[in-house]
Parts: sequence; structure tokens; C-alpha cells
Amino acid sequence: MNTILEHLTGMNTMSDQIIASDYLISIKSGVRNYAMAVTEAGTPEIKAVLTVQLDEMINMHEQIMSYMIDRGWYHPWHMNEQIQLDLQNIQTALNATTL
Repeated sequence: MNTILEHLTGMNTMSDQIIASDYLISIKSGVRNYAMAVTEAGTPEIKAVLTVQLDEMINMHEQIMSYMIDRGWYHPWHMNEQIQLDLQNIQTALNATTL
């Protein structure tokens, strides 16, 4: 989509929001995977390395979550607001497919 159409349809900020959301989902998956790996580590050295990686993923999650909250793209403590935002995003995506 060209820049003019992105601005007219609101997809310019939507693209940033989608990228941030995908990144947050990936980080959540990484946190879960590292947590499982820590519990399965075969040696204390491997467990220590995985624990450091887990801590870094948790910090990254906090940064991306804060970024999204600051921009109004994520409402983790206000379920009704998040549902409304999700519904708006769905409608925007549906409208974009008809352009």
C-alpha cells in the first residue's frame, strides 16, 4: 500500500501497531519457552545461561508492553477497553481488504 493510502485509511499507525503486537506475542512465547527450558536444564551452568535469557525476555516484554500502552494500543488491565480496541482493529482490517 502506498503512503498516501496508508494515511487516508489509518493503516500507517495500524502497521506499527500490528508489528508491535506480533513482537509482543513472540516475546510471550519466548518467555514461556525459556521458562520450560530452565526447568529442563541438564547442568547448573546451562540453567544459569537460560535464566539470564529468560530475564532478558521478561525485560523486553515490559518494554514492548509499555510502548504499546503509551500509544493506546494495549489495555492489559481494562478488558472492556481491550475488547473494543480489538473489535476496531478487526473492522479496520476488514475494511482494508475491500480497498
